[in-house]
Amino acid sequence: MKDPKAIARHEVETQRLSLVELSRRIHANPEVRWEEVRSSTRTAEVLEAGGFQVARPEGVPTAFVARIGTGPLHVAICAEYDALPGVGHACGHNVIASAAVGAGLALVPVADEVGLTVSVMGTPAEEGGGGKIAMLEHGLFEGVHVAMMVHPAPYESCAAKSLAITDLEVHYKGKPSHAAAAPHLGINAADAVTVAQVAIGLLRQHVLRTDLVHGIVTKGGDAPNIVPAHTNAEYLVRSRTLAELETLVARVLRCFEAGALATGATFEVREEPRYAEVRTDPDIAALYQRNAEALGRAFPTPRPFPASTDCGNVSLAIPAIHPLIGVETRGAVNHQPEFAAACVTASAERAIEDGAVAMAWTAIDAALGSTRERLLRVGG
Repeated sequence: MKDPKAIARHEVETQRLSLVELSRRIHANPEVRWEEVRSSTRTAEVLEAGGFQVARPEGVPTAFVARIGTGPLHVAICAEYDALPGVGHACGHNVIASAAVGAGLALVPVADEVGLTVSVMGTPAEEGGGGKIAMLEHGLFEGVHVAMMVHPAPYESCAAKSLAITDLEVHYKGKPSHAAAAPHLGINAADAVTVAQVAIGLLRQHVLRTDLVHGIVTKGGDAPNIVPAHTNAEYLVRSRTLAELETLVARVLRCFEAGALATGATFEVREEPRYAEVRTDPDIAALYQRNAEALGRAFPTPRPFPASTDCGNVSLAIPAIHPLIGVETRGAVNHQPEFAAACVTASAERAIEDGAVAMAWTAIDAALGSTRERLLRVGG
């Protein structure tokens, strides 16, 4: 056959307008975690039109698995498409989805010839909710030998460090009373939150430098003349690894308990699924970097990027990469409105095209190169 990489790149160039249209449609209609009905549907439709067989698994809303090819090496390409509350696609998941679709379509004409099975995974609820964790639990990554995706950022990185994280929601219950006439008859749940916040602030002096704790009060009371009876706060807790996270979470929970003990309120804590640290496969990362550099991408000295992703859980289960792909943001960073604006520019469109080609080429290299046998042994 002709050079499979040349064929793959030609496919991306041919599909460029539809990939940009998909990105812009997702960006213009932001949907938060587990509500990505239109984004998921449209992403799957583009793949189905390109020849993929699309399945929507039960138990994981707005997820899908689109598959093509029958080769022995099974590659999964993750497509995220959920937005953030308030700031829309300020993490660029529209770029992630379109690049994943582009990589999948690029491999359609070459998958069988090079020995690939390709699954484009529609992975919802990355911004809290742990969509990939749910997909792992439902067995949707079974049989996959290597997983990959690209994530837009202000700079390029082949193996950015990603922290383990958990989301803790604390709910305090006190007793209402007239705040002026009979405050002594009330139990102030807002005071419980305040005590917990002070305790967490003091705790920050005595944690590892790689530990992070940050949060917001989501409900502070109902009226200033009523002793607050119900208050809520949400905190994110991050550490280098799941093991270190376990230790830090226990200390934060004691801060929440302190608020209840000091005020007489009762409390309940709800926890989202824990995201693991990303364990980058060095061989696949090297292939990706080489391919991205061939497209004109440059990789500076690695910088710390203490974000978190449920791709970490995938990376602990099977070999995986989660490179950052640079977008011109004029100084903005992820989760800022200016970053959302940057994700529908010419720079973002180039990131979609380059990310798609680089991932497709990396899959081809993995299928034809020296890493294939190792992946077949350790993945799947």
